[in-house]
Amino acid sequence: MTRHAVVFGGPSPEHDISILTGLMAARTLVESGTEVRALYWTKTGDWYEVPVTSEAADFLQGVPRGSDELGFVAAPGAGWVAEGRLGKPKPLGVEAVLNACHGGPGEDGALQAAFDLAGIRSSGPATWAASLAMDKLAFGAVMETAGLPTLPRRPIDQAVVPDFDGPYIAKPRFGGSSIGIEVVDDHATALALAASSPHYTAGGVLEPYLDGADDLNVSIRTWPELQISPIERPLRGGALYDYKEKYLSGGGLEGSRRELPANIAEETAERIRDLATTVARLTGTRGVARLDFLWTGEDLYVNEINNPPGSLSHYLWAEAGVTTPELVRGLLEEAERGRGPGWTAVGADGTALRDAGSIAAKLG
Repeated sequence: MTRHAVVFGGPSPEHDISILTGLMAARTLVESGTEVRALYWTKTGDWYEVPVTSEAADFLQGVPRGSDELGFVAAPGAGWVAEGRLGKPKPLGVEAVLNACHGGPGEDGALQAAFDLAGIRSSGPATWAASLAMDKLAFGAVMETAGLPTLPRRPIDQAVVPDFDGPYIAKPRFGGSSIGIEVVDDHATALALAASSPHYTAGGVLEPYLDGADDLNVSIRTWPELQISPIERPLRGGALYDYKEKYLSGGGLEGSRRELPANIAEETAERIRDLATTVARLTGTRGVARLDFLWTGEDLYVNEINNPPGSLSHYLWAEAGVTTPELVRGLLEEAERGRGPGWTAVGADGTALRDAGSIAAKLG
């Protein structure tokens, strides 16, 4: 029985990128001697076990040939199930997973919660930490409350006029680090964007647009110990480092144009490493996450964190001498060591039930 799996795909705008990450992780594990299942989550929420040797092109028309349909039961001892004899569901027996689902419910805590309910250990953060990282408004509020340098963020709402001048960066409140992000001149344009774009159905945020500011990115790795990667400066072609430039040019994120390591003063680099360590502690970072900063040449701001899987940031860790097999195996090893789901029934001793009286009396 294969106890390990890589899960990827999911109902998210980043579905295709997730397939690439998942196939890369699964192939890396197999080639390094770790037996894993490849579990594909479709855009409509169905599950399939696909051949570990699948290629990206196999998914262009949907589920690859040779795949087996699965169900998922969020109950202890269950998880993924296949149809057994006489039609009775048979658990696959997966105990630990490497989560390679980008964006949406694969990254915002929903899938992590399902894993917890099924007793499956997974890579990446706990449910609450995943939700915090995906919520740009909440993440910014935590940074501001902790006194870390960050730009002010306000919800895109008719009743909330920003207390800082435009132009603004408009971002979907929930989602990846680059999809749906635009520069807008004023509040009215932001409201129109939020009303028309499918990426803003769950809300949006505004922050000041810093013309000429650079992105500086670093990766945080928590296994076998907390480590901070070399710092990169993406070389963008426009006002924003958008989804197309980040993921679709140069053969993917690892092929995008960048300065690595970034040509910055050691004082700035040390400040970034210190801030990254603090952010990791405050936000419950676990696994391999990417933390993005904005830098004006003088001022440095914590921008947002991209939780696992992100891109797995293997190109950043390669600069530090960590091979892709080491990085991927580390994620699975950390998942195996596990963490509890974070809840307990301690205190539910029946006292409230004994003292309750009748339900009819409570209804008045």
